Amino acid sequence: MLDSILQLDREWFVAINSGMANSVLDVVMPFLRNKYTWIPLYAAVAAWFLYRYKMQGLWFVAFTLVTFALCDQISSSLIKPLVERLRPCREPLLEGQVRLLVHCGGGFSFTSSHAANHFGFAIIVGACLYNALKWPLYALLFIAALVSVAQVYVGVHYPIDIMAGAILGSVIGITVWLIGNQIKRQAQKHEPAR
Repeated sequence: MLDSILQLDREWFVAINSGMANSVLDVVMPFLRNKYTWIPLYAAVAAWFLYRYKMQGLWFVAFTLVTFALCDQISSSLIKPLVERLRPCREPLLEGQVRLLVHCGGGFSFTSSHAANHFGFAIIVGACLYNALKWPLYALLFIAALVSVAQVYVGVHYPIDIMAGAILGSVIGITVWLIGNQIKRQAQKHEPAR
């Protein structure tokens, strides 16, 4: 059963990595999956939270930072070393079949930290804003999906890696939102009246 799932995953990988190949995506996908591409967006969201919501914005920024830290550390420092799945660009079964458009990277493949981080960010920001604005959640989920597919396209992750990363990031984002709101409510109860 597991062998047939992994074989299907390799076939999906080849379909995306090679089957979708074209000169435009060869330029766009490495840009989309580059972590530095999204720093201005993240900084703008943090600045906007602080400007628009003042003290409440500090809570939102804290929730976002905790989400990022948990997504990244659970994926990179806990799951990857436990699972030890080789990246497609290092997999002997795929030798000669991988179009590698970026550095292969060290470490292991499962789960995708890029997917976990971007989906976690989308969920926590979407949750923080959902009562006031619905569209940021959908826009950020779309960006997270693009970044995730780009990871497969450039040759560094399998589709199951990004699906698992997306689920991990989403669960962490929801969990941080629920727990963070409880902590925030308790802290606000103990604030002196103004």
